[in-house]
Formats: sequence, structure tokens, C-alpha cells
Amino acid sequence: MQMELHTGIELAVAMVQQQTLPDLLRTATKQLETAFGLTRCWALELDLSGRLLHCSDLADQGEFDCSDFSHPFSHILQTGQPRELTRAASYRLDHPGFQAMFEASDRPRSLWLEPLTGADGRTLGILVMCRDGGDWDGIVGQPLYRGLKELLTLQWVARLQSRDEGWQRRLLKRSLDQLNDSETLRQRSEQLSRTLVGNSLAMNQLRAQIVRAASSQLSVLVQGETGCGKDVVARGIHDMSERSGGPLIIVNCAAIPDTLLESELFGHTKGAFSGADQNKEGLLAQANGGTLFLDEIGDMPMALQSKLLRVLESRQFRPLGASQEQHSDFRLVAATHQPLQQGIENGRFRRDLFYRLSQFPLRIMPLRERPEDLEALSRHFIRLYTEREGGGPQGISSHALHSLARYDFPGNVRELRNVIELACLQTPVGDDIQPELLRLEDPFNVADAGVAAEVEPKALTGVPTSNDIRDLKAAAQAFEAAVIRERLQQYGGNRAQAAESLGLPKRTLAHKCLKYQVSE
Repeated sequence: MQMELHTGIELAVAMVQQQTLPDLLRTATKQLETAFGLTRCWALELDLSGRLLHCSDLADQGEFDCSDFSHPFSHILQTGQPRELTRAASYRLDHPGFQAMFEASDRPRSLWLEPLTGADGRTLGILVMCRDGGDWDGIVGQPLYRGLKELLTLQWVARLQSRDEGWQRRLLKRSLDQLNDSETLRQRSEQLSRTLVGNSLAMNQLRAQIVRAASSQLSVLVQGETGCGKDVVARGIHDMSERSGGPLIIVNCAAIPDTLLESELFGHTKGAFSGADQNKEGLLAQANGGTLFLDEIGDMPMALQSKLLRVLESRQFRPLGASQEQHSDFRLVAATHQPLQQGIENGRFRRDLFYRLSQFPLRIMPLRERPEDLEALSRHFIRLYTEREGGGPQGISSHALHSLARYDFPGNVRELRNVIELACLQTPVGDDIQPELLRLEDPFNVADAGVAAEVEPKALTGVPTSNDIRDLKAAAQAFEAAVIRERLQQYGGNRAQAAESLGLPKRTLAHKCLKYQVSE
């Protein structure tokens, strides 16, 4: 009796010390084998569905589908009662998983299958004990066996609770992380919308991609047509990144002659070549701790492309004429309006450099494919003009927006900005930009854009001739009233049509009719 108590305490301590459920089950089965002379012992865990038993020690064959009621494990779960299974009966059971367990147990003469249940009545799994002799009552009737089984079920429940709590904590943390990530993405995208203006789906996706790119150290390749704002995207990546406190070095590869581009990037020492009368720090060195933006990289000479590839792989470079290499920790953003894939096929761009540059590719949609952004961009440029000049238009009329929407903007956002700023210059302070001020087709047309149609003042009733004018303001108002009166007559008193023909909002025309006492 003392030997049994001593053995039970040792076995109990060994089980309690196990931190995970697999370790607990593995320890418990080994202890039962040793304590009761079993050839093999298995502990099968029942999943939450109550239909699948799992045994981690059987690897690929360790799952048992209990929805098949002919399976002995299913019978045990259904009845909740233990059962002995002989070798002869085991051979007749045509279940691959069970046969794998039977073979792994060295085909014992007898198996004892017993359900294990927690204090709350929940079935935890099945205990399978194997031996070559019978007399299972002599084992399961022992106090040591009953005590170990009870301790096993208690520890089993505790490990399940601990695992569930851990899973819930991980799930909660993951959910909170996702919420935080989503909120951070929303806030930073909203911050970007002040410079990358537009409410289209394409712009919303682009801003989100910029935020994600900025959070990494991957090289970014920005592709888009001329004038679509690749430089604004590059600055957004820099400003949103951990390197925002460092420099943003901008290099236009198309604007620097090929003979000088290498010197500009790598720098040179005094006497490195004719005219190098002093040491010069290159742009690669200046970008240390910040971002290097290589604009129009498709125009970079092939010889320099191979040198740039080496720099990107090692962040090491050697100034012209120097004997020692230097290190620069920079983040690379490159941009091009050229189809680099075509350049690769034509032998003008290195394939390996292309893949090194485009670790995080970004594409900007042309303005013609996102016309819903025209209004927001136009008002943004009007606001910038007004802040810079200290005054300007109040906004832009709906007719002017319709005119913009009918134009393709081959120059993209840059062209739109030029058009809007020219219109701002010609629009009276406080007024809205009208369609006749938008020089879309021919910006060099010097015809007076301030008059929608040529109207000869002498042909208008109530307008004084130039020789009779003594009050310019009154004459201008008389002219405006005469034009409105004639246009209303032309359209039979229809104010909506008259307003549209004059490029005015209907409300503005009504206000002027009241002001000048013009009736239909």
C-alpha cells in the first residue's frame, strides 16, 4: 500500500508539471504503461465538434472520424461506457486509422477503451490501453488507476481552459492589432489626402498603398504618365516613413547629362577628372538616413544601372577617384513614365535592376480614368492659388466642371493645375471660374476669354456710346444689364437657358436680374 501511494505521488507530480495538453497526455500514457505493465497506452482527444478524435502520436493516421457509428470509438462516445476489444474483433474492424493504432501497439490480445469525462460532464476523449493478458477489472478497479484517471481528467480540463484563454487572448490581441492598423491606415490616408487629392476608388487605394509602402524598407517603383504626380507620391512615402526626419534627395535622371550623372550620384575626389578642383559629396551620401528619389530612372545609362544595382544590394559605393568605399543607409524610391518592360526587351534597361527596384510597385492612374477627382483637384488648386496670391476666385462653376470633364488631359494633374491657375488669374476676386476662362485646347489663344460671345455695345438698347460715358462703373452695369435682357429675350424668358448660355449659375442670373431690374 505504501509502495502504491509512493508511486501514485510520483506519477501525480509528473502529470501536474506538464504545461501543455500534448505533454500531459504523453506523460500520462507513459506512466500508465509503466505502472500497470501495458504494452501500449493512447489518449485520444475529442475536438469541439464531438465528431473527431485526434492522437498526436500517430502522425498521419492520428485522426478518427466518429460519425461512422460502426467504429468502436463512436460506440464508446455514444454509450459513455468502457469496453473490452479482443484481438480477433480488432482484425475484423476495417478502419485504416484503427488498424494503424493496432499495428503500432504490436497487435495486443486485448484493448480496453474507456471514455474520459470532466467534472462538468463534458467528454474529453478516450483512453486506449493495450496488453496481452485479460483481467482488465484487476487494473481499472485499483485505487491507483482511479486516482490517476481522475487527476488526468482534472489536469486535462485545466489545460483546455488555459489553451482556450490563451487562444482568446491571442484572438483579442489580433483583433485589437487589426483595429489599430485600420485606424492608423485611415488616419495616415486622410493625412495624405491633403496633398494626394481625390475621392475616387483609385486614389483611395493609392493612398492606402503608400501608407503600407512607407511602413516597410522595400524599394518602391512608381509608374505613371507624365504629370500624374509621381513626385508627390515619393514625398508621401518619405513623410509617412520612419525616415521622415532624414533628408529626401531628389534626382531627375533625365535632367542631368549622362557624363555628370555618375559624379552627381557617387560624388568625386579632388583631381578625379578634369575640372574636379575639390571634393564633392555625392547624392548617395547625402541621402544617408533618409530617402533617395530617382525620378525618370528609365533614362539612366546602362553602365550606371549596373553600378546602381550593386549599391542597392550592399549600400556600399565608391566616389570617383576615391580608394575607399563608403556606406549609405537610404531608402530608394524610383519613378518612371516609360514602360520599363519594353525597355528590358529592347536592351535599354537591366532586368535584374527592374526586379530590385520594384519590390513594392505602385501605379498612378491617369486623370482621364478618374474624372470624379476633377472637382476636388480644381478646388484644391484654387485654394493653393488664393493662399499664395492673397486672393482669387471663390470656386469654380458647374459649367466649368462640365467642360473639364469633356477634356482628356494628356498632361494629367500638372496640366489641370496650369489650366486652373491661368483661369484664377483672369477671374475677378470672389467670383467663380467660368468655362470660357478654361483654355483647354489652345492655351496660347490670346482672344478675350472674358466674354462668352462678341456683343457690339452700340447694338444694345440702353448702353451709352464710348463718347457719352462719364461713369465707367455705371456703364459696365448698363452693358451687363443689356446683355442679360437680350439673352432672356433670345430664350423667351427662360432663365435656366439664358444662364447656361452666359456661363452663369441660375441663382447668380436671378440676383443680377433683381439688381438691374431686368424683366423677361
